[in-house]
Amino acid sequence: MIPPAKCTWYLALLGAAAAYLIGDLGVWHGPLHRAMEWACPRDRVVAWVCNCPLTRSQLERAVRERLWREGKAIEALTPENRTLARAAALDDLIDHELLRVKAQANAAQCAVRDEEITARLRRLVSRFDSPAAMVRAMKSQGLASERDLRDLLAARLQQEQYLESQIGRLVKPSDEEARHWFDHNRGYLARPERVEVRQIFLPALDHPAEEAQAKLAAARAELVAGHQDFATLARAISEDPATKDHGGALGWMTRDRLPADFATPVFALAVHRPALIRTHLGWHLVEVTTRQPAEPRAFPQAQPEILAALEAVKRQQVITEFRHTLRRLEAANIEVYPDRMAE
Repeated sequence: MIPPAKCTWYLALLGAAAAYLIGDLGVWHGPLHRAMEWACPRDRVVAWVCNCPLTRSQLERAVRERLWREGKAIEALTPENRTLARAAALDDLIDHELLRVKAQANAAQCAVRDEEITARLRRLVSRFDSPAAMVRAMKSQGLASERDLRDLLAARLQQEQYLESQIGRLVKPSDEEARHWFDHNRGYLARPERVEVRQIFLPALDHPAEEAQAKLAAARAELVAGHQDFATLARAISEDPATKDHGGALGWMTRDRLPADFATPVFALAVHRPALIRTHLGWHLVEVTTRQPAEPRAFPQAQPEILAALEAVKRQQVITEFRHTLRRLEAANIEVYPDRMAE
């Protein structure tokens, strides 16, 4: 028979071992938990962040989403570029997880209202062609229901609020900064030269060059002689569906809005002197009706635009610095397994 004192000691030891197992497997994800998940080949953990796992499937979804935003597909990448894409996506996942943990810890200061979630959900729904397309996208992200989607959007809104609480005061540029930028870059803000243009167009694909040129030359002669007005000729002759029923009006144009082989001759025209222009698209009978020269902009006119641009730049810089700082402060709570990311 085991003495009572020794029995108590054994029970205490078993209790301690059970507590450790519960903690290791379910709370702090210690060596035993990590050994068990390593043994599961279907969805291996590629990193731990604050005792939360990031799995291979999460990483693959993040890679494809990141590449999709850049207009790329992972299948088209070289092996080296695939490795780089996975590393970049993992960095994003780690930063996202750190931000999620911080936002949850400060949930009282980052409360999200149902109306905000609903508004964000409506904006998301509007991006899809049909409800079925949205359901497919949800399933690809592991979301089984709209409730799951609302929870995800609520978490993201909470993270955005937390991030804004940390950086908001740092991204607002001052009027002095705006004035300094204006003084050194006022040339970029000048309004460029503009012309108001109308045209009669015959495409090269549908007409022999000589035939199109002769037809528009005859129309020009009618205009110069005063026998016809431009709008009437445009409706009768032009084959530009976007302008023919509007008198051939192209509206106000700057050089950067026009192809080079059209812009150069158009901006060389005198006002109310219709002329024939040949481009790679076809023949144009063009008239400049109004011209406005380039003109500088005063600081009060440009100030809102400058402040918005400076804030966008500062926000990106501050967010990058914040991510680096957060990563450095939480380095002890981040563990990455590069060998598990390989294909």
